Amino acid sequence: MGRYLLRRLILMLPTLIIVTFLVFALLFLSPGDPVLMLVPIEEVNQLSDEEMDQLRSELGLDRPIYAQYADWLLHVLQGDFGRSIHKRRAVGELLAARFPVTLELAILSVLAATIVAVPIGVYTAVRPGGIGDIIGNIVALMGVSAPNFWVALLLIILFAVQLRWLPAGGFVRITDNPVEHIERMILPVITLSTALMAVTMRLTRSSMLEVLNEDYVRTARSKGLAQRRIVLVHALKNALIPVVTTVGLQIGRILGGTIVIEIIFSLPGMGKLMLDAIFGRDFPIVQASVLLITLAFMGINVVVDLTYAYIDPRIRYGS
Repeated sequence: MGRYLLRRLILMLPTLIIVTFLVFALLFLSPGDPVLMLVPIEEVNQLSDEEMDQLRSELGLDRPIYAQYADWLLHVLQGDFGRSIHKRRAVGELLAARFPVTLELAILSVLAATIVAVPIGVYTAVRPGGIGDIIGNIVALMGVSAPNFWVALLLIILFAVQLRWLPAGGFVRITDNPVEHIERMILPVITLSTALMAVTMRLTRSSMLEVLNEDYVRTARSKGLAQRRIVLVHALKNALIPVVTTVGLQIGRILGGTIVIEIIFSLPGMGKLMLDAIFGRDFPIVQASVLLITLAFMGINVVVDLTYAYIDPRIRYGS
């Protein structure tokens, strides 16, 4: 197991370098000049070419792309993500303030989706063709088809505007007011978990149906084992492997796709920070954000691989 983890960590390094360099190159080649974003509009025409070149030199934007990337990578290895071009603050401070919000939103959404979807998927697989199976399939189809922003607007209209049970948006840190923090996270979590819940439910159902037709399940039934034991002990564990894979991949997708939800619900997360940085060509923030999300995504994949061995003891990794 130790060698497997070490090998996975080593293999992560080339991927991180390739991803960050590609993003760096795309930003460098995209149209626009970050210096123009720093200067007020009324002063742009007053600056000479020499003064503009001086600003670019101060920001290090006059050097070749490979030199800029190598310098950025060297500083990252030392724990320095640079300073934001526009906010004039350390990028590490900005990420430390924003990333926990996005991470909490992603984790809560995945947990909510899994807790609801897996039992429903098991139930519909055990009773295929029943009224519960039909309703579950209809709900799953609706969940997959509904765009996140549309679900968010419906939830706001229903629970915030009409019923006034929950706030429409905003964010309060859990250390300031735990109850209000939970109230303001409910609608974003439901919004993000809807599509994942539908996918997980359908996948759990199909995986359980396949497993329930295996020979070892029929053998367990012939031995007179209780249906509950057959489903929960013998069938469910084997059916969970594709479910765990999908859920792990969805965590990474949610981490990189919360921009719309964070804007709708006014959450101070990574999505809004990255969007502003992209439009403002704030290279240090974009690079550090991509690196952080890539690290989180790859780390989740490693955890998913290790979970396989826990679910199915027959799976072993080289030690």
